[in-house]
Amino acid sequence: MLIDMHCDTIYELSAHPDQSLLDNQLAIDVEKLRRGNYLLQNFALFVYNREGSDPYEICLGLYDCFRKQMELAAGEIRQVTRVEEIEQNHKEGILSALLTIEEGAVCRGSTDLLQEFYDKGVRMMTLTWNFENEIGYPNCIIDHNGKRKPFANEDQGLKPAGFEILEAMESMGMIVDVSHLSDAGFMDVASKLKVPFTASHSNSREICPHPRNLTDQMLRILGEKGGVAGLNLYGSFVNPMLTSGETDCRLADLMKHAHHMADVGGMDCVALGTDFDGFEGEGELRTAADMKNLPEYLHQSGFTWDEVDKITYKNAARVYQEILK
Repeated sequence: MLIDMHCDTIYELSAHPDQSLLDNQLAIDVEKLRRGNYLLQNFALFVYNREGSDPYEICLGLYDCFRKQMELAAGEIRQVTRVEEIEQNHKEGILSALLTIEEGAVCRGSTDLLQEFYDKGVRMMTLTWNFENEIGYPNCIIDHNGKRKPFANEDQGLKPAGFEILEAMESMGMIVDVSHLSDAGFMDVASKLKVPFTASHSNSREICPHPRNLTDQMLRILGEKGGVAGLNLYGSFVNPMLTSGETDCRLADLMKHAHHMADVGGMDCVALGTDFDGFEGEGELRTAADMKNLPEYLHQSGFTWDEVDKITYKNAARVYQEILK
């Protein structure tokens, strides 16, 4: 079985109303999830916080799209908010969908809006995307031409409202996601949270020195806190030797990340966060259906079958069990 902690499929479906979660040309739909032997897919409401836009209103629109897709696929996939619901869906042969947010600016720095999204079933939130927001700072700058300039931001962490949001998330049982967050912000989260947190779609910076990935220090801290990092299939976060314009993910390179992350952070800190439908390029795992091949590849690379189960679903399920209320 598989649990995938991050995809951008709802964002893509909102832009292509002629397609649905039942059947589409994207990396994820119900049929592909079943062929890939999925237990649960996290669906992110990804908000591109452009200047002059209202991230809160955009997120509400994406939420409406998510609800529509759940209705269209009723009987095949069902939204969950608690581990017991995941278990019940599995017994009934129904896929589970966990709703997340990618871009904490949707809360406008308000714990009341955070509560509103919790009440809609959101159970994980990525604190930042690639823009500064009311919560804190990312490991990236985007210029006026839309070009990304990643850098390891070690100086700017959480803002006062960010600490309030963090405390509220811990209290209500919403999983904190530090992918995209600045290095300083990661340390702020680690120092304040009393529960595990996630880097839902981040790899190892030692293997691929991209600031979206985690340093060895971060991996050790994440493991000590009982958290997990989701292996990301975006080639630029996997292979540092990619030529200009090449973005495909090679499984052999992904295995280097998996083994290094397990060696440094511990076997319990490695999970999956494919980022399907959120990047260009393909590779050997092109869609959710291809993920059925991943367990065997992990085993062939040197992981035991028990360790494969931890990576593919048990580690993420443990964090959900501990935090979701």
